Amino acid sequence: MIRVVLTVLVAVALLAAVAPALEDARAATTVERLDTEVDRIERAVGDLTADSMSVADPALAARTTLTVRVPSGFGAAPVDGVALVEIGGVGEADSATERATTDAADAEAAADGATETGTAATVDDSEASVALRYRIDGGRERTVPIVPGVADAFVALDGGAIALRPGGESRLVLRLVDDGGPTVRIARIG
Repeated sequence: MIRVVLTVLVAVALLAAVAPALEDARAATTVERLDTEVDRIERAVGDLTADSMSVADPALAARTTLTVRVPSGFGAAPVDGVALVEIGGVGEADSATERATTDAADAEAAADGATETGTAATVDDSEASVALRYRIDGGRERTVPIVPGVADAFVALDGGAIALRPGGESRLVLRLVDDGGPTVRIARIG
């Protein structure tokens, strides 16, 4: 009887010791997966502009669809309020964005008791006009700009912010239109 009680106590103590590390790993995995989704959107913008010409009529515009997946399940941290939003470009986040994690920031976040890992890694977002904005498990809000890269096009949202399904898939359509210059317009279709 005493062995069973001691075994249960040791198991509970081990679980309590490991739980914070599991939460940190889940948050880091979620950030990594969402950054990958931003990269996929950037590649889709580049592919669309590389092979197509912009036209004024959206019905005739070149288009492509893309499924964006917000991570869910045991390996992912809960994500609140994930959306594609329009940003102001330069000055939105002091021209720096949170695209990578560092050990120093992880240690600082752990010292502050924060549930989110990640820090500002400088990525030039001066060309960014659209970003993925989300919050992990009630932590601070993160904004990851969608930079068109080598694509000579502006990225815009049709009808304002596009809410994405937290913990699921959202289908987006990207259209290359001419709004005073090549513009990739993003809208949600599912």
